[in-house]
Amino acid sequence: MSRHLQATIESFPIAGVFTISRGSKTQADVICCVITEDGMTGRGECVPYRRYGESLDGVLAEIEAAADAVRGGLSRAGLQQRMKPGAARNAIDCALWDLEAKRSGQRVAAMIKASTDGSLVTAFTLSLGEPESMAAQARRNATRPLLKIKLGTEDDGPRLKAVREVAPDSRIILDANEGWTEDNLERHMALAAELGVALIEQPLPAGQDAALAQIRRAVPVCADESVHATADLEGLRDRYDAVNIKLDKTGGLTEALAMKAEAQRLGFAVMVGCMVGTSLAMAPAVLLAQDADFADLDGPLLLAHDRPQGLRYEGSLVYPPDAALWG
Repeated sequence: MSRHLQATIESFPIAGVFTISRGSKTQADVICCVITEDGMTGRGECVPYRRYGESLDGVLAEIEAAADAVRGGLSRAGLQQRMKPGAARNAIDCALWDLEAKRSGQRVAAMIKASTDGSLVTAFTLSLGEPESMAAQARRNATRPLLKIKLGTEDDGPRLKAVREVAPDSRIILDANEGWTEDNLERHMALAAELGVALIEQPLPAGQDAALAQIRRAVPVCADESVHATADLEGLRDRYDAVNIKLDKTGGLTEALAMKAEAQRLGFAVMVGCMVGTSLAMAPAVLLAQDADFADLDGPLLLAHDRPQGLRYEGSLVYPPDAALWG
C-alpha cells in the first residue's frame, strides 16, 4: 500500500454577499484533501469556521500533522481517536470514505444503507439585511418550499414579517445565529409561532441557553453552535427539540452517522446542515440527510460557480452525488 495525502486551500466566489449576524463574506474559502492509493483517489472538503476557533492555516496544519499517519494506513476508526472533531478531521474522513468506495467498487450510499432513489428538499438561505432587502430576497424565492432566514438582531420582527408577507406558502426555518437575548427571546418566539415558523435555530449563545428550558417552546428549537458531536446530545435534552448535524462540526461522516443515530434514539428531530462550500462538501451530507427531518444543503446554490460534476439541483431539490464527484 502506497498512500499520498495533499491538502490545498481553494476559494469560490459567492453570488453577491452572504450575511449573518456575525458578519458578511463574498467568497467561500475551503480546504480540499486528496488521498491517493494505488492509483485511486479519494477527496474530502472542509470549511474552517472562525466561530469555532478555526482558520485556513490552522486547519491545513492539523491535516498536515496527521498526514504521516494517514500515509501509513490510518483507518477511519483510528482517525476518530487521533483527531478532535472539526473541519480538519472532516476533510480527511470524507476523503477516506471516498477512497474506500473507489477501492471496493461499492458506493458509500450502499455502505451506510442510504437511499439514492430520489431527491431531497433543501432549505434555501436568505441573508440577513434590512426588512426591504430580505423581502426582495424572499420574493425572488417565494416558490421554494423551504426558506431559511438569517436573523439575530435586537428586533427581528419587521424582517420576519416582511419575509412571511411575500412568501406565504413557504415553510420557514429561522436562524438567529446566537443573536437573541433572554430579554427578547419570548417576544421573538411568540411572533415566530404566530407566523407559522417551522423551526428556530440557535436563538441564544452556546453555553448561555439555559433559559430555553424555562419557557414553553411554541416553535421547536434546534441546536447548532451548542452541539458538535454525539457526546453533547444528552445535556441538551431539556432545552432543544432538534439538532443541526454538520460534518465540519462532527469531524466527518463517521461521527455524523453515530450522532444522527443517537439523536434519533433520544427523540431529537434532525437537521443536516452545511457551511458555505461546494458540492464536494455537500455530497456526503446529502447521503446523511436521506431520512432527516430537515436538510439545509444549499451551499453550492449560494456560489457564483461550483466544482465540475457538482451535485444536481433542480430548484430546491438536490440529488445524491454521482461517483465522479464523491462516494
